[in-house]
Amino acid sequence: MINKIYEKTIRFIKNNYLFLITMVIILFLFNYEFPYVIYKSGGIINLADRVIIDKEYQEKGSFSMSYVTAMKGTGSSILLSFLLPDWDLTPLKEVAGDKNYDEIIKLGKIYLNEGIDSAIIAAFKESDYDLVINKEKYWVIYVTEEANTDVVVGDELISVDNNEFDSLEEIREYFKSLKENDIVKLKVKNDDKIIDRYATLYMDKDNSLKMGLVFKKNYEYSTEIPVSIKMKDNESGSSGGLMMSLAIYNALSEEDITKGLKIVGTGTIDSEGNVGEIDGVKYKVLAASKNGADIFFCPLENYEEAIEVKKKRNLNINIVKVKTLKEAITYLESI
Repeated sequence: MINKIYEKTIRFIKNNYLFLITMVIILFLFNYEFPYVIYKSGGIINLADRVIIDKEYQEKGSFSMSYVTAMKGTGSSILLSFLLPDWDLTPLKEVAGDKNYDEIIKLGKIYLNEGIDSAIIAAFKESDYDLVINKEKYWVIYVTEEANTDVVVGDELISVDNNEFDSLEEIREYFKSLKENDIVKLKVKNDDKIIDRYATLYMDKDNSLKMGLVFKKNYEYSTEIPVSIKMKDNESGSSGGLMMSLAIYNALSEEDITKGLKIVGTGTIDSEGNVGEIDGVKYKVLAASKNGADIFFCPLENYEEAIEVKKKRNLNINIVKVKTLKEAITYLESI
């Protein structure tokens, strides 16, 4: 019995080997990951499910942030990118540069946490409730080519030569007491572990001593009303800052500024409430329109591209450009 099955199998392979080889090649090419990324419109995230505040007023409408979907450049997805107008093919090097996968993931989380904290701080500044900034925190987001250090992207700076500083300005002042090629001892936190590292100081073009590290500032703070924002493990980046701050502000305010509308948007935000430029506004406008948004907030720098997408696709959505959180609040209050 087994011999008959074996003979039939061998006969089938001999008679169809060209077909089988072709299918193996096709399957390989369709699943092989090429150095490309595919971008397409994603969806929206209703922030009512994410913003947790003890004192929360009811709202009739909603605030949501839109997002972009990124796919690996397999043979099948690359082929579809040539057939589907909203699927855009981008070389991986343009996206990642010289960063490895782990650095990209860590950077995304750093920017996400910075965006959340800035959104909370900016919203409280516009509200009637108090927020106190207790401490500035700094994460390494880039190590320059000139640097002579074992610091890595994602390190949180704790101390320099066993001294804790309240700001980068204080560290620069401390460096004035040192000289070129001095080695400073750094204490950092990475993945909740405290690690000893070093950096050799060098003289920059502006005649100041540098470690060759670029930092992203974040904060430790306390709020009169407890607030938190829930995010998923696979979510990252800071482009949802504006919409998070609007959702927090509305939850703290007696007046419902949603006015029963479905409000979607994008844009980074800093602790002073300034709205910043983002990437992929095309996909985010399409996602907002697809999900029935009435209003789409976008940064001033992205407005022309957003309007171009609206006109080209004949979208029924009101696109509003804003430079600050205050502008967005004032616009909604005036409706």
